[in-house]
Amino acid sequence: MTTYDRLLKVRQERGAGYFVLLDPDKNDLGSLPSFIREATQAGADGFLVGGSLMLTNDFEDHLRTVKQNTSVPVIIFPGSIMQVSPLADAILFLILISGRNPDYLIGNQVVAAPIIRRSGLEALSTGYMLIEAGNTTSAEFMSNTKPIPRDKPDIALAHALAAELIGMKLVYLDAGSGARESVSDDMLRTIAQRCSLPIIVGGGIRTPEDARKKVEAGASFVVTGTITELNNHRSFIREFAEAVHTGPAVKR
Repeated sequence: MTTYDRLLKVRQERGAGYFVLLDPDKNDLGSLPSFIREATQAGADGFLVGGSLMLTNDFEDHLRTVKQNTSVPVIIFPGSIMQVSPLADAILFLILISGRNPDYLIGNQVVAAPIIRRSGLEALSTGYMLIEAGNTTSAEFMSNTKPIPRDKPDIALAHALAAELIGMKLVYLDAGSGARESVSDDMLRTIAQRCSLPIIVGGGIRTPEDARKKVEAGASFVVTGTITELNNHRSFIREFAEAVHTGPAVKR
């Protein structure tokens, strides 16, 4: 079974999936094994590994450690073409469709494609959208692109439909690490009602209640990063997992 099929199965059986985002620059490698085991036991459906910067030189050490301590998918969430490794199950092949910077629309993808093919990684083609968060995030600054205004769901919908027609497998709406505000429920609802692609949402989701609202609005997968780094104990992660797992998905 492919990683993509596993994700669809999670959505079908649990209503939605919960991903924990791990930034190698912000996670202590020594305490990572116990955290990964506890997060898996608490209900995490997958781990995204990556970051906007890479100040340390232990990206592959993080991937190896995560893989050795979990049975759920380990997926690279690349901040650059340097973050490619065969140690993961898959990689989000991100196309920054919300921006107009050619490097993130096709340039970096052309450079990365042969590397990914040689590595044997499963590539999950993903229409990636930065959404206005009330503050400048690392992703916005590093990509030199302007996010979609959070009060313009019609613009986000048009981008999601373009991703669907191009043939992408996922759309990812991201307010960014440390976002002041999360992606609005109205924007998620607007996209979910008109676009058939599974929706990943992350950035600024600080409570299980926030996570549940994202699922109720139409998100297929919810991602937490910063808040998990600050509260990395099993009970906290279980609360998020239980909030996201709403039961069998309702066809829209």
